[in-house]
Amino acid sequence: MNPHQSPFAGQSAPTSALIDVDQLLAAYFSERPDPSVAVQRVAFGTSGHRGSAFDVSFNEWHVLAITQAICDHRRAQGIAGPLFLGIDTHALSKPACDSALEVLAANGVDVMLAPGGEFTPTPAVSHAILVHNRTGSSAQADGIVATPSHNPPRDGGFKYNPPHGGPAGSDITQAIGAAANRYLEQGLQGVRRMPLTAALRASTTHRHDFLRHYVDDLDHAIDMEAIRGSGLRLGVDPLGGAGVHYWPAIAERWRLDLTVLSEVVDPQFAFMALDWDGQIRMDPSSRFAMQRLIAAKDRFDVGFACDTDHDRHGIVTPGAGLLAPNHYLSVVVDYLFRHRPKWGAHAAVGKTVVTTALIERVAARLKRAVFDVPVGFKWFSQGLLDGRLGFAGEESAGAAFLRRDGTAWTTDKDGIAAALLAAEITAVTGSDPGRLYGALTKDLGEPAADRVEAPANAQQKQALAALSASQITTTTLAGEPITSVCTQAPGNGAAIGGIKVSAPSGWYAARPSGTEDIYKIYGESFRGAEHLAQILAEAQKTVDAALQAASN
Repeated sequence: MNPHQSPFAGQSAPTSALIDVDQLLAAYFSERPDPSVAVQRVAFGTSGHRGSAFDVSFNEWHVLAITQAICDHRRAQGIAGPLFLGIDTHALSKPACDSALEVLAANGVDVMLAPGGEFTPTPAVSHAILVHNRTGSSAQADGIVATPSHNPPRDGGFKYNPPHGGPAGSDITQAIGAAANRYLEQGLQGVRRMPLTAALRASTTHRHDFLRHYVDDLDHAIDMEAIRGSGLRLGVDPLGGAGVHYWPAIAERWRLDLTVLSEVVDPQFAFMALDWDGQIRMDPSSRFAMQRLIAAKDRFDVGFACDTDHDRHGIVTPGAGLLAPNHYLSVVVDYLFRHRPKWGAHAAVGKTVVTTALIERVAARLKRAVFDVPVGFKWFSQGLLDGRLGFAGEESAGAAFLRRDGTAWTTDKDGIAAALLAAEITAVTGSDPGRLYGALTKDLGEPAADRVEAPANAQQKQALAALSASQITTTTLAGEPITSVCTQAPGNGAAIGGIKVSAPSGWYAARPSGTEDIYKIYGESFRGAEHLAQILAEAQKTVDAALQAASN
């Protein structure tokens, strides 16, 4: 058990855990960030800029400054096509979208908004960008999504997807972040803006039916006919997220026996069970947050859920309950590369350094190369776009894969497609992913894995990110000789923002979160739970030493 776990984890959220939405929105507009205070500056993590209006880290000025910096970037790069603008269901996402539109319209950017204020999942935005750019138009499209992903209700987020359709790389986000902070320092001087009413009426503001375009195209990524023909009983919990209206449309369009557990949208997310730390967090990979669907598991042949912007997935089966993300991703890799004959012979498997080593064993059996990179889906986008990667996945339950014909579907994480793939796998093989994982581990070994999370301040996170091989003075890990100490990813040589220590039967990695004020220790062993506990204990000693040094 995580020693930092709340005794209330998995329980219904009490009134004291709910945000005051009116106060949050008031703070968004009234509070002015002070760029001389580090936590109030624009800072892009692994997936955009995130923060809370309560902390003056995600407010109107942040969004105005970032959006102007994006407009400057578009001009500098000659990006002249439409910008697809989407939002999730967090309380701060709608005002952030409005603020962005005021700047985009004033800069003459053609903006594509969902009709009627419809919520827009991240994968629908990525899909729209790629579909537009596939036409061969010289005016390339890009996108923005107002979302802090699965973060707590008090948070807001803002991420930019360039023309390749996936999360912007560090070279782009660093430049945008620096420019945005200069605008903050100048009191927004140079930021172009028009009133929202005028922006909505502007000739450059258009409506785009993200939902219909995405839903109608699904059979190019998923064998929808196989799912429909199987008669499977499917259940989905949208967790009050951006795909809440997509699931009924998917059921109707593809004639599936699909039950939506709830279509409630509530910016307080009062229906959620508390996560591991006693916070509300819409994480479909958390057994605490997923209590509602887990309780209903016997009603369905396969159940699934997605986080707030629907870029992450969670899979539930009657026998296995909630599958660990690593378990499902291993099954996905094994299935896809056996059932996608039109994929290129050299299409590789993309994974992050903290994703299970079982995927490496699966890939070796399939004779597919592995592209092992730091945490962050930005590392996969170009490979998915050009077909060098058939699949890309992260242990945090994010994944994307090619269309059935071997071309790009989305280059950002797609929780909807990953969820529906669980139904396809069950329909085609006759076994659900939980059973298939059991069969896979009989052949390739069964890893025991865990992830420890704990609070960490900015100074502590910086110390963890700076861990080096020289700080690992021991030569063994849980009784085995250490075979590698890695601070750079083998797939692309990029810094992993922490450290990974490996031995023949197991490994651990320690790194700060790029989206929250916590650190994470990942561990895995192919020798069972006791060996894993040894690995994690030794990892914790390394982390404790780094944190102690940071506080001295």
